[in-house]
Amino acid sequence: MRNTFEKIMKHVVNFFGGLCSAWAAKRVVDKYGPKDVTLLFADTLIEDPDLYRFNEEWSAHLGIPITRICVGLTPFELFRKQGLLGNARFKICSIYLKREPLDAWHREHCMEMDTILYVGMDWNEPHRLKAMREAKPFWKIEAPMMDAPLWGKCRMIEATKALGIKPPRLYGMGFAHNNCGGGCVASGISQFVRLYQVLPAVFYEWEEQERLTLEDFKTRGIDASFSILKDRRGGVTKSLLLSELRKRIHMGEKFDRFDWGGCGCGVMYDKEPETETPKP
Repeated sequence: MRNTFEKIMKHVVNFFGGLCSAWAAKRVVDKYGPKDVTLLFADTLIEDPDLYRFNEEWSAHLGIPITRICVGLTPFELFRKQGLLGNARFKICSIYLKREPLDAWHREHCMEMDTILYVGMDWNEPHRLKAMREAKPFWKIEAPMMDAPLWGKCRMIEATKALGIKPPRLYGMGFAHNNCGGGCVASGISQFVRLYQVLPAVFYEWEEQERLTLEDFKTRGIDASFSILKDRRGGVTKSLLLSELRKRIHMGEKFDRFDWGGCGCGVMYDKEPETETPKP
């Protein structure tokens, strides 16, 4: 039994379905026990089905139920509602489907002085942790996987298998993350080429949703010149629709293997422009 005067500290882990957030949660539980730990999952409704399996198995292993929050919109439903197609410059899905719902949950259920927020960032992401701490100066934010022992993804995968849990399938397919079903509006061309190669049905869905969104914008008099990807060939940047990328893949074009981009969901970077819906 706890002492009546003992300060109870809450531990809230951003539990998004990736290896790093899973192992961050385990380090928190190993250190403090499961009693005052929350696994907070923001669902975008376009996650890979295997993500939910992975989350549930980790939840059972840690002995903590998942606390799910969801706005009730997919990213593309959000884009049509806001009149703005998300891309690397305007990551409004990250803002409206993850950051703001997470912040609202924290305000309702936590106080700064008795809660530590934990994020799934590893040793090579100090810039993300710095940006998050600057954006939330009154909160204590920790990234357990930035502490020793320092693990890379390969070590996390092997350690996950040792627990009897199968790692998320997207890692085995060559993706660097396990979010949004293998797609991401902040992705580079390489990631969508990979998506087409290993999950063509998911690629086609992204392509169709991009088309439907831009058609919707045209009927409403909204600028429809945006796209998720950018074509930078010849030193000139222009829009690159997923339908055009698919045609170029079919033609046998070779693409940069390292243009993967990066989302950084949950973090507003210093140089990231504020989102603003273009006026009709």
